[in-house]
Amino acid sequence: MPVTYVIDSSKKVIRTTCSAPLQFEEVIHHFRELKEDPACTGRLDVLLHVSDIDLIPKGDQLMAVSAEVRALRKKVQLEACGIVAARDAIFGMMRVFEVLSGEYFGAIRVFRESAEAERWLASQQQPEDSGQKR
Repeated sequence: MPVTYVIDSSKKVIRTTCSAPLQFEEVIHHFRELKEDPACTGRLDVLLHVSDIDLIPKGDQLMAVSAEVRALRKKVQLEACGIVAARDAIFGMMRVFEVLSGEYFGAIRVFRESAEAERWLASQQQPEDSGQKR
């Protein structure tokens, strides 16, 4: 499967990996799966790995994905989103996605290395009862 995910309920993180060969329709299908997944609820962070994809998304595709993120927010509060994109072209397009989708996350940032994204994501987590925004 080119798009796989696991929801870690204890850490409140959706871990999604996209890999080659990837079709745009599979990305859209992923959001439909999340909408139907009973574990996709509450407040969740997102760790998205896109370093191994072979599809360079176009602007209109990024806008469509951003619309899917917006629609998903009817079900789940998306907090921090760390995106891992090692290749230059993918990194640049994910920066565009960061701008397009920034308002739908508590925070969003693109990284070249997984460890760096993991550290940042952990730093964004707030205590459950703090009531503070990121």
